[in-house]
Amino acid sequence: MTAERRDAAEQARLDTALVELFEHRIVFNQVLGLKISSVAHGDVRATFPMRHELIGHAGYGRLHGGVISAVLDAMGGLALMVAIAEQHPQDHTLQVMQRFSKMATIDLRVDFLRQGLGEHFVATADVTRLGSRIGNTQMRLLNDQGTLLATGAGAYVVA
Repeated sequence: MTAERRDAAEQARLDTALVELFEHRIVFNQVLGLKISSVAHGDVRATFPMRHELIGHAGYGRLHGGVISAVLDAMGGLALMVAIAEQHPQDHTLQVMQRFSKMATIDLRVDFLRQGLGEHFVATADVTRLGSRIGNTQMRLLNDQGTLLATGAGAYVVA
């Protein structure tokens, strides 16, 4: 017997709640300028523009490594939120959102592959494992030309 799926209207409410949480209630994401492009299962994506406040090297005008790390970390968390929601298809929006209250990063590895240059950036994340207590993710950051700038791997407490 399969669990009952949430209907399209409830899924739309959940998607809206995830975007609201990520873009507005997690205030640091506003500092980063993150805007969600997709919260579909298997397609978690956000963008952010290059801004003067995000420059890490004054001479070259490239993105600060801490910004790259923070964006990848945020995306890993978002991917897990989407996966947790998918794992509990019978839960309504409030129930799903309450599941995120104990989430926290416990390990983050970032590989900086190229200079953080671009007009805007696209960050994506995939869940590689979702257990009952720990979730693992792989993240990527690309510039507006589609060049891979950094990758990340994260581990998060999910319960």
